[in-house]
Amino acid sequence: MVTTIDPEAERKEILRYYRRLLRYAKPFLKDNDAKIIKKAFNTSVEAHKDMRRKSGEPYIYHPLAVAQIAVEEIGLGTTSIVAALLHDVVEDTDVEIADVEREFGPSVARIIEGLTKISGVFDYGSSQQAENFRKMLLTLSDDVRVILIKLADRLHNMRTLDSMPRHKQLKIASETMYLYAPLAHRLGLYAIKSELEDLYLKYTDTETYKDISNKIRQTRSARSKFIKDFISPIEEELRKYGFKFNIKGRPKSIYSILKKIKKQNITFDEIYDLFAIRITLDVPLENEKAACWQVYSIITDFYQPNPDRLRDWVNTPKANGYESLHTTVMSKSGQWVEVQIRTKRMDEIAERGYAAHWKYKTDSAHGGESGLEMWINKVRDMLENNTANALEFMDEFRKNLFVEEVFVFTPKGELIILPDKATALDFAFEIHSQIGLQCLGAKVNQKLVPLSYKLKNGDQVEILTSQKQKPNEEWLQYVVTSRARSRIKEALREERKNRAEQGKIMLDRRLEQLHVQDTQVNMNKLMAFFNVPSLQDLHYRIATGHIDIKNIKEVIFTATSEKGASMLDLKSFDKEVQKIRGVNSDMLVIGEDTSNMAYRVATCCNPIPGDDVFGFQTEDDGIEIHRTNCQRGIELMSNYGNRIIKAKWTDQKELAFLAGIRIKGTDRVGLVNDLTRIISASLKVNMRSITIDSHDGIFEGNIMVFVNDTSHLEKLIQRMSKVNGVLTVERFD
Repeated sequence: MVTTIDPEAERKEILRYYRRLLRYAKPFLKDNDAKIIKKAFNTSVEAHKDMRRKSGEPYIYHPLAVAQIAVEEIGLGTTSIVAALLHDVVEDTDVEIADVEREFGPSVARIIEGLTKISGVFDYGSSQQAENFRKMLLTLSDDVRVILIKLADRLHNMRTLDSMPRHKQLKIASETMYLYAPLAHRLGLYAIKSELEDLYLKYTDTETYKDISNKIRQTRSARSKFIKDFISPIEEELRKYGFKFNIKGRPKSIYSILKKIKKQNITFDEIYDLFAIRITLDVPLENEKAACWQVYSIITDFYQPNPDRLRDWVNTPKANGYESLHTTVMSKSGQWVEVQIRTKRMDEIAERGYAAHWKYKTDSAHGGESGLEMWINKVRDMLENNTANALEFMDEFRKNLFVEEVFVFTPKGELIILPDKATALDFAFEIHSQIGLQCLGAKVNQKLVPLSYKLKNGDQVEILTSQKQKPNEEWLQYVVTSRARSRIKEALREERKNRAEQGKIMLDRRLEQLHVQDTQVNMNKLMAFFNVPSLQDLHYRIATGHIDIKNIKEVIFTATSEKGASMLDLKSFDKEVQKIRGVNSDMLVIGEDTSNMAYRVATCCNPIPGDDVFGFQTEDDGIEIHRTNCQRGIELMSNYGNRIIKAKWTDQKELAFLAGIRIKGTDRVGLVNDLTRIISASLKVNMRSITIDSHDGIFEGNIMVFVNDTSHLEKLIQRMSKVNGVLTVERFD
């Protein structure tokens, strides 16, 4: 379909966007700022004049939208607007970084250089991709605006994903979920984090997304009435005390609702805190804490609080600077409601994260370094001391920087903040690498505990060391911080290297006795005979006695490789198995020209025909089929974009696939009999296993069955839900 382009209308639209941007920027513009922004806008328009986006609209819409997000949703200033407007210019056009520096100054040039480094991220092989993430994080420690603009860029790309081909949608969405949503969270940009997660869901699990958003829409008016009734007594009381305040209700994000449904295994209607009430107070800085607690006591006068659900981030803010007081209270209608109490300053930091920090930096409520600064320093520390390969690094980075914290103390009462689930051993490395490496055990609150003890908030920890102590492999299972992991790995590598050198000396002696030369061919024969992957491994195993030096005999070097010839190589072995099982490998249409590829169904998500799937090319050249909303899939698509293959099922239904069904209901005699009869008789389904647990008249059961595809499974679920006494039937992974 050819759409006619009206240049005049487009020009007007571009100007409208530009004026809107200036309107939002106006409050903080200084002397020359408007001119600089105008110059950046004109440069960008000119540079991109012949380019269009996938949707067909002029390319300039994108830089304008990114600049708009930077100002309106993140609260960045002039430098960032200019950088956002120019962020694709160096990469996509003839403009050089030097031109940008000449025209707009060094800090804009530095940010754009940081962004240009990152943007090539996703076109190469996997480790290249991870390598680029690493680069991006390095620029984070120089100038955090690079990451903030990158987030704005990613948010706009996610909002306009519709025009992208399906495989690109999956890849971009997964990457977003893997790295950008957690980064937004960590930088305190909650609204952006939630929107990125929801958009991820929209493209990878469209059905669920639509289903939940419809339910939210349907319950909207009932919700509004409920919120109104809930807050009216509180409003009255707050006015009585002379507070200036604002109260609003907000529904939870679609993604967080789904997470709750899955985690707690409940239905949409059972989610008690579908919405939160937020009370924002306008009070001077010095009264903030007192005011928040006073409002808390007013609320709990009206509603009974749940003591397990009180979260005080006013006294100990999160590492990303988030401050707020959360409590969950019981409403008059018997529903739990989450209430968030914060001041205007806290609210701005919560909505705009890092950018708002700058605004309040001079009069920071805490003085000294904010949690976020400490976090960025930690990132820097991680980057500088990390010897792992890029993929390992990415994994470490995500594990460490996107988690909740635990607050513990040294014997002298100094506060140390560690990631949730950190152990006594992590604490030791946090104090000093040397203390970590020589750590024997710890005393927590005066009691002796092992290295693997998981720290709890408020623990006071004293580390016991010994000169003789050395790290071992097991330690890696005890630690969660990347600092501890990389120090332990380093020490183990060093130890391994020393042992391998001893092994080499032993091997050389042995070869001399046998009159065998130390040639590459001979070494290869040795490695093949003992089935070890590398020479260092061979030396190490000899030194540790895993390979007995006496077993190295002359025959190893003289025998011809009979052994290799008779073994069936893996691929032909697979084919043999397929022949015997008679599975027709045309089930899956992968790409257009590769109908006969060997594929296997991933066990992490057990896709069945009818599911939305993608293929992943594994190391051994086979193809693994995953559901598009599979958790492991997110990681694969983010890190190995180049090995993702489009996949869909054909209409033949000769293959049977394993699926799990979870059932809940009221117990009665003969129920299992009814269920199994439906499964085997009416639908010719083979059942692999059934486990049913019953207590207090309620039963829960898991049934594993072999079905042809999703519609087959749906039919089965429908029939089972009609059985007398069955309350819910659902598929599980």
